[in-house]
Amino acid sequence: MQLEVLVEKDGLVAVAKPPGLLVIPGRSADDQVCARDLLSTQLGKRVWVCHRIDRDTSGVVLFATDEKAHRAASMAFEQGLAKKKYLALVEGVVSAPLDIELPLAEGRKGKMRVGEDGKPARTLVRPVETFGNASLVECEPLTGRQHQIRVHLKAKGHPLLFDHQYGRKVPLQLRAITIERTPLHAASLRIESLGVEVSAPLPTDMVAMVEELRVSPLPDPLPRGGEGDSLK
Repeated sequence: MQLEVLVEKDGLVAVAKPPGLLVIPGRSADDQVCARDLLSTQLGKRVWVCHRIDRDTSGVVLFATDEKAHRAASMAFEQGLAKKKYLALVEGVVSAPLDIELPLAEGRKGKMRVGEDGKPARTLVRPVETFGNASLVECEPLTGRQHQIRVHLKAKGHPLLFDHQYGRKVPLQLRAITIERTPLHAASLRIESLGVEVSAPLPTDMVAMVEELRVSPLPDPLPRGGEGDSLK
């Protein structure tokens, strides 16, 4: 597998990670293929991970090819200087911007939850397009908590169209299109102090989802039946 390199400059490399690929190796023997190692082989040199996104999330991921660049990028993320924007397909009609400020704490089985005992977390949400009972939204996390966008969207009644941890747990079939991964895409990354400004177009599966939703908007309420719910 060849990763699409979006930007390479000053010891930093941004790639477009496809959905389903881990950024670093997982714990099981089946989860050893990862973006870090693929990029290292592709470039013929060691690479460092500057940040991570979930396996099913597609889009921009930043790596470094030397320790100095890695240190500078890591500090930018820690200090909140890395500005990220995501695109997500969610349930319900999002007709106005949302400013979601809810603390997040660790829950059970690797999940996060909204709780007063959690750490501050804030996400800005902007509507892009609606499709009946579904919406395409742009999300800007102002903090970097684990699963922040997914948990915040769910808390406001707009979970992702498929999310085995925080929302719908069975695939949603729209005629020829099946939504069976979290439809979340890391669309852009900007670190002004490092001169980094990069974006990644929607991957083909989310493009197909959007095109199908334009033709067949989702009903209200969505079906909540068993496996393979189908809207034809």
